Amino acid sequence: MEKPDTTSAAPPAGATVPQQALWWLQKGGLKLGPEWTKAHQLCQQDEGERAHDLVHALCHWIEGDAANRDYWYRRVANWKRAGDISSEWSAIWQALA
Repeated sequence: MEKPDTTSAAPPAGATVPQQALWWLQKGGLKLGPEWTKAHQLCQQDEGERAHDLVHALCHWIEGDAANRDYWYRRVANWKRAGDISSEWSAIWQALA
């Protein structure tokens, strides 16, 4: 699945909450900022659900908080992490498609 169009003001209609969080991360250039904050808030809504926890791990990877990132990846279990943030974003986007 291709990267989403992030030129609009909001995620596409019908996107799940984890997909919305990924959209915000991509819109923000996979960097800290207001879009990251929005994505982090979204993935916290249903902690304990695999998709939410996976995006939560990515949020903390982007943040540079390795301990918190690793905590969330442990909660996900059975996920082979990509080698960099951009590739990880793409892998999660594909998994949640």
